[in-house]
Amino acid sequence: MTIGIPRALAYHRYGTLWETFFEELGIPHIVSPETNQTLLAEGIKHTVDESCLPLKLYMGHAHALLDRCDALLVPRLERLGKRDEFCVRFWGLPDTVRATFQDVPLLTYDRTSARPDSEKRAFLQIAKSLGKNYRAAANAYRAAQNRQREADFQRLAQNRPLLRAKAPKILIAAQSYIAHDPRLGGEVISLIRDLGAAPICIEAFDRTACHKAAQHISTDLYWTLSREILGAIHLARGRADGVILLTAFPCGSDCLANELVLRRVKDLPVIQILLDEHQSREGLATRIESFLDMVTCRGGVIPPASPRRNHL
Repeated sequence: MTIGIPRALAYHRYGTLWETFFEELGIPHIVSPETNQTLLAEGIKHTVDESCLPLKLYMGHAHALLDRCDALLVPRLERLGKRDEFCVRFWGLPDTVRATFQDVPLLTYDRTSARPDSEKRAFLQIAKSLGKNYRAAANAYRAAQNRQREADFQRLAQNRPLLRAKAPKILIAAQSYIAHDPRLGGEVISLIRDLGAAPICIEAFDRTACHKAAQHISTDLYWTLSREILGAIHLARGRADGVILLTAFPCGSDCLANELVLRRVKDLPVIQILLDEHQSREGLATRIESFLDMVTCRGGVIPPASPRRNHL
């Protein structure tokens, strides 16, 4: 049996955990290719117009796996703690995929409890459904958890040194499935580098520290991913030169969180960039270059010349 894993949404947070778990159990798995225009077009065909862009991409990734696997891994993620909830798109994701691709079996687990051991129990449930015993499942989960911690630390280690860069430092305040998708945040990060600045993802800051720091901007926000973004913005004060709020249309949770940032963060230059399926690289380049010009003029910093800047 081969398990298909769509390279979208929670994959960018838990991908290492999932892949290692199946590897340790000896179960073949395959991950969809990186996002491209074909995948996006296929996802648009299989979703309603009002769906958010990350969900459209997810459906495109799921469709790319249909003929290559025996079941799709589609978890239901609701909460991590009493006040830490995922966006509702994660709550209903298995139902959405099941209703769209009715002939494909789903392998799913529910992360609906705030109990500390809820994730382990969910993974043991997956292993049991695949015919694996408790000991094998527990060992596989432990190895997967350790590998995921290593991957998280590596991403932190890659981003944290950028806070000391001499170039203008720009925090990419975005969900991981936006920042690390080549079709979405990948283009923005590439443009920032081309223009001589240093793009920093929120993984430069520890998640626990971000959750605590988020209260300096909002004490009421309960979406886990949004709180991490707000906390990273607060921790970036005095360390970053500007913030790009990178949002995919029409994300409701980001709209609220971004409004809080725009109203309450006054000591950092902030720009909001909304991404959709019709975006062009040229339009992004114009907005980012204008923002960087404002940031560098404000700080009295002149970024090094770059081929991209000369071209523009």
